[in-house]
This record gives sequence, C-alpha cells and structure tokens, in this order.
Amino acid sequence: MTTLKDYRDERLKKLESLRKLGLDPYPAETYRTHTLAEITAKFEALEGQEASVAGRIVAIRSFGKIAFLVIKDASGQLQLFLAPDKVASLDASTSQLGFEQVNLLDTGDFIEATGKVIKTQTDEISIEVKRLRLLTKSLRPMPVNYQQLSDKEERLRRRYVDMNVNDEVRQRFIRRSKFWQATRDYLNQNGFIEINIPVLEHTTGGADANPFVTHMDALDQDFYLRISHELPLKRLLGAGYEKVYDIGPRFRNENYSDEHLPEHVAMEWYWAYADWREGVKFQEEMFKFIIEAAFGKLQFKIGEFDVDLSRQWDELDYASAIKDRYQLDPFNCSLDDVKKALADNKLEIEKAENKARGIDKLWKNIRKDIAGPIWLVNTPTFISPLSKVNPDRPETTQRAQVVIAGSELCNLFSELNDPIDQLNRFVEQQKMRDSGDDEAMMLDIDFVEMLEYGMPPACGLGFSERVFWIFEGVTAREGVPFPQLRREIDATTRSIYPEIKFQREG
Repeated sequence: MTTLKDYRDERLKKLESLRKLGLDPYPAETYRTHTLAEITAKFEALEGQEASVAGRIVAIRSFGKIAFLVIKDASGQLQLFLAPDKVASLDASTSQLGFEQVNLLDTGDFIEATGKVIKTQTDEISIEVKRLRLLTKSLRPMPVNYQQLSDKEERLRRRYVDMNVNDEVRQRFIRRSKFWQATRDYLNQNGFIEINIPVLEHTTGGADANPFVTHMDALDQDFYLRISHELPLKRLLGAGYEKVYDIGPRFRNENYSDEHLPEHVAMEWYWAYADWREGVKFQEEMFKFIIEAAFGKLQFKIGEFDVDLSRQWDELDYASAIKDRYQLDPFNCSLDDVKKALADNKLEIEKAENKARGIDKLWKNIRKDIAGPIWLVNTPTFISPLSKVNPDRPETTQRAQVVIAGSELCNLFSELNDPIDQLNRFVEQQKMRDSGDDEAMMLDIDFVEMLEYGMPPACGLGFSERVFWIFEGVTAREGVPFPQLRREIDATTRSIYPEIKFQREG
C-alpha cells in the first residue's frame, strides 16, 4: 500500500530533478491575464486569441504525443491542451517547462499556461499551450474528492485541504464574508461609524461569561480578553459619538457546543437618542438585509423548523412564557421554587445555582421549541443588569431578543445610563461573582465614572456569527474556517521530520 510518505518521497525526487535543470520551482512572478471562468464565459470573444491562465492541477492525462491538464482557480476549472510541436522548450531562467518535463508535474502543483483559446475535437474549451511555467511544486497529494477526506477531525485540522476538495465548504466562507460585509454596509448606509475597540481589558463586562486571562509584560498587569464589545462602545457614546459599532472577535472561556466557540466573531451597535422600540424596527430590517445578501433568500428549512423572515415578527412576553409553561411567576417565587421546576423538567441544578440563572435555564427550555422569528420582550430586571426598566412595569426591562430556530440570535436594550442604578446593579453582580458565579459581571468603576460624566439615552444591540451558523445549517466548528482543536501531530509528519522536536501535545 502506497503511503503519504511514499508519495512525498516521489515528489521530492521530481523536485530535485527540477532544481538540477536549473529551474526555480517556486518563482515569485506570474503573468495571468484571465481567470478560468472568464475564458469560458467570454469564449466567443476570446477564441483564437492568446491568454495566460494559472491554477492548481487537478487532473493529468498523458497519451504519449499529447497531454491534457485540468487546472482550477478560485473561479472554476479549465482544460489545457499540450502537444510537443506547440509547447516551447525548457527555459529554466523563467521556470518554463518544455513538453519533456510534463512528467515532472503532479496533481496539486500550481502552473501558468499561455496560449490560444480553442475548442478541442471533443468541443471542450481549452488553452492550446505555447508556454508552460511551474509556479509551485506540491509535495503532498491533494485528495481527489470529498469522499477521500471523510474523517471530520481530519477535515477540521486541515481545513485548507477540505476547502480544496469540497466546494460547498469553500463557498460557505464566501457566504460568511458576505454576511459580515452586508452587516457593515447596512450600518454604514444608516449613518453608523465603525470604531475598533480594545480586545484586552482591565475589567471585562457586558455579558455573563467566564473570561480568558493574559499578562501584559510591559505593564506587569493581568488583562482579560473581552467577552463583549459593550462597555467600550458605550464609552464612545459618552465621548459624543451618536451611532457606533464594532465587528471583531470576542472570547468566552467556556465549553464548545454546536452553538458556541470560546473564540468567535461578533458585532455590537449603539445608537444615541433611540430607544429599544426604535431598535427593534431597525434590527428587523437589518437582519432581512444581511440574510438576503448572504444567502439570496428569506425562507429557510433549519433542522425541524420552517423559518420565514419575510412574515410578521411576533412578540413573546418573558414572564407569560414562564407562567404558561411551568405555572411559576418569575417575579414572585423562591430559589427553591425554581430548583423544583428545574428538577421537574430534568434540567441541571448547579451547586452555585441562583434564581436568575435558574429561570434563564427554564426559559431556554422553552426557547428550544420556537421556530420564530419572534422578539422576546419584558425580560425581568434581575436577569438584565445593564438594561433600563420599563416605567410602567419596573420589574421588567426595555430589552428584546430575537429567537429563530430555537436560538436567541441577538440582544437589544434601552441602555442604562443612570450611574447610581448601574453601580448598584454592578454591586449585586459582584456579590454573585464573590459567591462563586464565575460568569457574573465584574464591577467596572471606570464605566460608572463615565456615566457620571453623562451618557445620552441610547439603544444597543449585539449578535455573533452564530446567526450565520444557524442559517447556514452548520455547527459552530463547521462554521469557522479554522476552529481550535486539541494539539496533535500525526505519525506521518513525525516520521517525515524526525529531527524536529515537536511541542508537547494535549
């Protein structure tokens, strides 16, 4: 059985032969004039003209006196036709190969071909090669198709291979790019400005999450990797900006799940002089704009759910949902009542369980069965420490969350700007943290100081790339190009580089 090392050894021999010819197997210069898709799309205009194309070899067929190569670039595939009387001879100084050196090529190599645009006798659009240049000699063979890369862990570890052989995976990250580009476009078109804020923070906040900790040698102090964009962006409102946003990574030191990664991309916007009701209208149209731009549609089959973003987005009252499902009033119940409801519904009860966390688990048990889109409204104040209260229902907050296909996909608030109220809520959160709740918010006195200088009334919203994963229909790790995995060096690589002392795995 031929092993990966055997294939690599054979390619190393070919690499040595190329170098002996005086040829650079990795030149810097390329002279491409057309993508492969352009040759096909504009064939009638280009037929008989000379063009230069470049790409990775995906197939080689040699019949002695003629050869056919199929190459691929980001736009598509194209056939190259080579005949000994048409192909120029070896010119090592320009990395140009003659017909006699075609046998030194392998699938996976990158080449450049210049020649006339023609149709072969089988009516296939091709380049009749006059000059053939080697751009990159590959040392490992690329799998021929997706079936040869069936191991999920292997696919995630070598995603660049996965994207080469599985076009659907490659297209996924084009859609992901469109998703974030449309997010920027919509916000920019509506007068928002993007201001990048720090990833490293003295005190991290804006969400219930356990942070990563790192150390900055220059200051000899520990810093946290941000868990949210919220507090720095609200400082910008205090600085006089009225519509701001940031898109970038955030970090939550928690377990992997199908809907969560410890590192993921998120966006938050903040809008001065707007309240949550204005924000709901704005965000609903924003979601439609983004999803249609990324996917070209507004109707989806997501798991067992049929989701239509073009229909009316209804509202669901938080307390009513809890009462209807569990006969439990979240505003007039004890922790023991909450624990009983959790136990009755076979939900986890933690040692450091508190009322807010427990009721949130009960809500999530309801949420998982909701197709949506709906807006969850009137969240209890004790669950939303950074949101303003409803004047007519002070036990609830001016907060809304979109639920689609069983998941909460965004958080929207009328932002709290009363410094005394904010400090009191921070103190309560800090008590929870001191009691063992590592996800409770830290007391950020610098943020309180900013509020004392004054921040205008504002609405704010955040969502992560989980929105993309839900509509793409993939898990979190499938939804990012290079997910973090436990470090591992395979046996083949160890055998290829015996002189390398690899870092400890695990």
